Amino acid sequence: MSHLQCYYIAFKTLAHKEIRRFIRIWIQTLLPPAVTMTLYFVIFGSLIGTRIGPMEGFSYMDYIAPGLIMMAIITHAYSNVVASFFSAKFQHYIEELLVSPTPNGIILAGYVAGGVIRGLMAGLIVLIISIFFTHLKIEHPLMTCMVAILTACVFALGGFINAIFANDFDDISIVPNFILTPLTYLGGVFYSINLIPEVAQTASLFNPIFYMVNAFRYGTLGISDIDIRMAFAIILIFLIGMTGIALYLLNKGVGIRA
Repeated sequence: MSHLQCYYIAFKTLAHKEIRRFIRIWIQTLLPPAVTMTLYFVIFGSLIGTRIGPMEGFSYMDYIAPGLIMMAIITHAYSNVVASFFSAKFQHYIEELLVSPTPNGIILAGYVAGGVIRGLMAGLIVLIISIFFTHLKIEHPLMTCMVAILTACVFALGGFINAIFANDFDDISIVPNFILTPLTYLGGVFYSINLIPEVAQTASLFNPIFYMVNAFRYGTLGISDIDIRMAFAIILIFLIGMTGIALYLLNKGVGIRA
């Protein structure tokens, strides 16, 4: 058996384990986004949205739908990897993986694959729910899929880096609660950047989630507050940078080797 075949089997095994893990506990992993996003559509779309009126030529419900889908992808891609990898550290079975001949890149790819699949499944659930509330028509399907996959990869890598540095369960909730959630809410999910003051517009340009939400909204509705090429460039820069950081930490054994 060649090295490539061995690596493929190792990746497939890890990814399969990760996917089975969150599907086995689907009530905790896949049901919450369905309930939460239904409430978002009812409260922000039906109740408040009718008072706000159209935004950028679309009803408020249609306008926020892509942002809510992206919010589900980001949250679940991140939380899947951070919870799974930290559990492996906490229960000390990560050592068995580290002493195996599996390359670190394959280990990283296996965990990220699990996070990406869960993020995309959560996004698909929200997309299906949105059909009952909106008349969403995807303008650029290929671009929509690319942005969803790349964004899920970025935040799955973020979850992996968070899990490496985490020393207890409190540490894996600090980043989602105090960094990820504020950035998501201020990333243009519920409003256009053109509605906020100039200072806030400038501050939004330093928020990476702003570029991801706008790129996804361009793919679905065909509108964006920014140049779509810049949005793709920012997503790719984060993807490459975070992959490099995660591999460096894994190779050095930071947080996982004495």
